[in-house]
Amino acid sequence: MTLYDIKPKFQNLLRPVVVRLHARGVTANQVTLLAMLASLLLGGLLMYFPKPLLFISLPVFLFFRMALNAIDGMLAREFNQQSTLGAILNEVGDIISDAALYLAFAFLTGVSPWLVVLVVLLSWLTEFCGIITQTLTGTRNYRGPLGKSDRAFMFGALGLLIALWPQYTGITNIVFGVAALLLAWTCINRCRSAMAVKNA
Repeated sequence: MTLYDIKPKFQNLLRPVVVRLHARGVTANQVTLLAMLASLLLGGLLMYFPKPLLFISLPVFLFFRMALNAIDGMLAREFNQQSTLGAILNEVGDIISDAALYLAFAFLTGVSPWLVVLVVLLSWLTEFCGIITQTLTGTRNYRGPLGKSDRAFMFGALGLLIALWPQYTGITNIVFGVAALLLAWTCINRCRSAMAVKNA
């Protein structure tokens, strides 16, 4: 069970927005690029100004990015905008955005940079395992326990904690340590799922 399981309900809430965007000529690829560029901008800002208070922007933006990710997928599927370029932009944009946003934590005083980098690399690995499953079985794998949406929730909540109670910034190392273990578990789950399908 992950936050990905409630995605259909979230999409239903966004459908009126998607319809209006399509009517105005907005494409799925444009939304994907907007999400990536905005992530790079915010991540760069937090790295350049690593002030705990600024991390209050992270949960707000991660929710906004989650909405953009849902919108680009709906535009692609429901308005015949699916393309090879779109698939590439979607996968590459996600891992670039994750790196830009989560690496910002490494610039906070008292946070272990190598632990943050490890989590970013493991996040990339989970997506790679999901793509491998798609290559082998034809279906993209979103198994948890720490998929993309779950990571956004975890690190968004951490950003809020740091902004409101900067004296607890040190807890970031614990959160990233737990995240590393959960990401490794996620990789194993996705690979086991692919093997189970192929062996069935």
